Amino acid sequence: MGIIAALVIGAIAGWLAGLIVRGAGFGLIGNIVVGIIGALVAGWLLPQLGVSLGSGTVRDIVNATIGAVVVLVILSLIRRV
Repeated sequence: MGIIAALVIGAIAGWLAGLIVRGAGFGLIGNIVVGIIGALVAGWLLPQLGVSLGSGTVRDIVNATIGAVVVLVILSLIRRV
């Protein structure tokens, strides 16, 4: 996957995760970073759980969004403490 595609998928996933986890958005750059980190987290976590969601760009966005939600929940828990 190209770097531009990774940035676009990260931005979409970070934005979606920010909508899902209310009050945890970090702006455009922060959402891209959270989306990319989320994609890495999901790339490790979902196979460990035996989850396979298909193939293609939509799968990449869904996986990255799931990972970004996990990252945002963890970050919001750390911020509260």
